[in-house]
Amino acid sequence: MARIDGRVPRGAIEITTGQANRVWYITDEVPYVLKHYQDPARAANEAAALALITHHHGPGPRLLAAAPEGRPAWTAQSAVQAEPVPVDRFLKELADPLATVHAIPGTHFGRLAGATRHPTWQAYLTDRLNLYARTAPELVNAVNSVRRELDRVNPNTAPRLLHHDLQPGHLVSTPQGHGLLLDWELAAFGDPLSDLARLAVRLHLTSPQPIITDPGSRDIRQRLRLYWRLHLLADAALATDPAVRAYALDLTDQLGQSAGR
Repeated sequence: MARIDGRVPRGAIEITTGQANRVWYITDEVPYVLKHYQDPARAANEAAALALITHHHGPGPRLLAAAPEGRPAWTAQSAVQAEPVPVDRFLKELADPLATVHAIPGTHFGRLAGATRHPTWQAYLTDRLNLYARTAPELVNAVNSVRRELDRVNPNTAPRLLHHDLQPGHLVSTPQGHGLLLDWELAAFGDPLSDLARLAVRLHLTSPQPIITDPGSRDIRQRLRLYWRLHLLADAALATDPAVRAYALDLTDQLGQSAGR
């Protein structure tokens, strides 16, 4: 296998799928995937997540090499021979690989690398709310509403690995029937329920409850709804896709109107 140095070798096949990053499949003696990033912080975070997944033999690509400080920043990942899981089987086939991911302990709260590390989960969530308020001042009332809910719920949890970008297309199945999760740029340490709440947003559910088969305790329901509202705010404030942002803004507005009645 030739030395991996982040450069695109002759014969590479570009498999970029409309993201800000560029991705190539390298038909080497041992095939691999090369990814160039616009944001070095995302490269550092994905490299850290893949290194952790590799160490724990988790359900994802193996990290072969990385240079988040490179120009451009890049990672090289093991090529995954697998097919996307159809939407109608997504939740069922997600359960086992996600349980494995959520069993991996963290050292702090928030992104694994390339960002501030937080001593508590609540501190991380407060920091996110502050970012949404700064980025989209028109959402300050919604932010303050979620801030009050955060204070009421006061989630206290041990840090666990989160994929934090679950959606159809990011779960694939190998010919042997093993589920693998791709695209770890947004991975974080936090409450596993946050992963499920973000998925509810990505599936355009008007409530996060259908994501969990067992409604669980009142505490679980409260935390799930809190995280769901936080992820809606994230899309409303930061999403670059106009359709994603419009959907999040509309639902955030509806929730605000309901709370005001």
